Amino acid sequence: MNPIVESLGKEYLNKDLPELNPGDTVRVSVRIIEGNKERTQAFEGTILKKRGSGIGKTITVRKIFQGVGVERVFPVYSPRVEKITVVRRGDVKRAKLYYLRERSGKATRIREKIEKK
Repeated sequence: MNPIVESLGKEYLNKDLPELNPGDTVRVSVRIIEGNKERTQAFEGTILKKRGSGIGKTITVRKIFQGVGVERVFPVYSPRVEKITVVRRGDVKRAKLYYLRERSGKATRIREKIEKK
């Protein structure tokens, strides 16, 4: 990668983030600017996939809103993303959960990971 791009990206990489994995239910707080007003909006859903590395790392989050599936791709180190909170850990056996797109209702449930103390 270009050393100039790397040096510019280092200031964003020091964000304090939890470990994010597919299957986790997360709440992403995004800064939204409407006209001259700025507010924070939360988007809560299941991580379908992780992609990329370094400054270009993204996560795809899916939620069901009024019976319609909504997916958003969030650049993890974007200045617009204020914080990412893990609501619950999912126990899945694959890296990409595209099969959730065809499912609805109780079929989209994911087992919760029980962590050892």
